[in-house]
Amino acid sequence: MPHYGDFQNEIYFGGLQGHVPKFPMCYADLEARAEKAMPPGVLSYVAGGCGDERTQRLNAEAFNHWGVIPRMFVGAAKRDLSVELFGMKLPSPLFLSPVGVIGICGQDGHGDIATARAAAQAGVPMVASTLMQDPMERVAREFGETPNFFQLYTPTDRDLAASLVSRAEAAGFRGIVVTLDTWITGWRPRDLTTSNFPQLRGACLANYFSDPVFLKLLGKPVEEDPRAAVALFGRLFGNPLTWDDLPWLRSLTKLPLIFKGICHPDDARRAIDGGADGIYCSNHGGRQANGGVAAIDMLPAVVKAAGSTPVLFDSGVRSGTDIVKALALGAAAVGIGRPYAYGLAIGGVEGVVHVIRCMLAEADLLMAVNGFPTIADLRGAAIPAVPPGVR
Repeated sequence: MPHYGDFQNEIYFGGLQGHVPKFPMCYADLEARAEKAMPPGVLSYVAGGCGDERTQRLNAEAFNHWGVIPRMFVGAAKRDLSVELFGMKLPSPLFLSPVGVIGICGQDGHGDIATARAAAQAGVPMVASTLMQDPMERVAREFGETPNFFQLYTPTDRDLAASLVSRAEAAGFRGIVVTLDTWITGWRPRDLTTSNFPQLRGACLANYFSDPVFLKLLGKPVEEDPRAAVALFGRLFGNPLTWDDLPWLRSLTKLPLIFKGICHPDDARRAIDGGADGIYCSNHGGRQANGGVAAIDMLPAVVKAAGSTPVLFDSGVRSGTDIVKALALGAAAVGIGRPYAYGLAIGGVEGVVHVIRCMLAEADLLMAVNGFPTIADLRGAAIPAVPPGVR
């Protein structure tokens, strides 16, 4: 298995030849570089959150609530970060979370394709959003041997939902991730200040504009009346799903079905009873609802309720250390969003791969130093951190 921590040796030995890293090594510097590279409207959409963004900040800060207790005399010279997920063997527990404007985060306007190429190169799954700048079939051609997932924003038209899922299956996606917390958008002051909602400007709607059911509902070519096409998207987007919809969602596919946005243990149990193959603990990075609890603090209860069902996790992950803490708390796989979006903005495919390598290197080295050769050894090693000043 690869030792992701060897990435630091590449950097140090490169320094002997006068080379320094092309891209930032920590999240704060990555974010600062991206702020200069991204158009203001795209930056506000990616960087912004709901309300005063307290929950968004809390998501990242709350990782400090948890600490990992090291174990010595382990001799963790060999590490294995691989995971089994839905019958697939993955080399690491990291995945790329769905970002609905990733297509316009790339300098060439084809960020979905660039992210798919980076996912293939790094061997890290991408959860591709319904909201793509290029059709899913075109994006899926870039995945190579790396398994990837399709995230569904469930439209109100059931035939359109079935068509999107069917296309994802045919394109080779290996699972369907249904997002539950975005049937309506949260109050986002950054975007409201500039009256900016990219999809209403026609961005990242390629999966709708290429769908036969959508085109039938539109009744004309998109090119003939783009404004009508965007208006139809606006009417169809956002299905306020209820538990009564669960059997129908399950009937749409035989692929693994994962529900994203579940943060309460009772919801996890009920979703599993209704046929969910996976639970995705996430509060949408603080973009959809403010005033909530940090996602990482809700993870342990969701994991306990899910039992043997895998729990994916994202929200606030900014480093390899955050990944390790989430794994120690029971996550089966851990996703990143803003970090790779910023990597894409400043460096395209190379920038995304750099972010992935940095995060996995930090996680690998932390496990080595702390004495955890495998993720199984790491389970249960995180405990609530001691408050400052308390001994």
